[in-house]
Amino acid sequence: MARAAVIGEAVRAAGFALAGAVVLAAENPEEARAAWRELPADIAVLVLTGRAAAWLGDEPQPRRDVLLAVMPV
Repeated sequence: MARAAVIGEAVRAAGFALAGAVVLAAENPEEARAAWRELPADIAVLVLTGRAAAWLGDEPQPRRDVLLAVMPV
C-alpha cells in the first residue's frame, strides 16, 4: 500500500503523523538531503516544508511516480 511522507522541520511536520504520514524530520540541509535520498520505496505522496524545499534546491526527484507538494512558507 502506498503511503505519504513529510520532510521538514519536526515542529511543522509532526502533525502529519496523526494522519498516518511518515515524518522524516530534518532540521538542516544535510538531514533533508539524507531523508530525500533514503525515501522509502512505498511513498506515493511527498510533502516538503518550505525550508526543506529550499534546502533540497536542485536535488533530483527520487522517483518519477512520487507526487510532490511544498507547504507555503
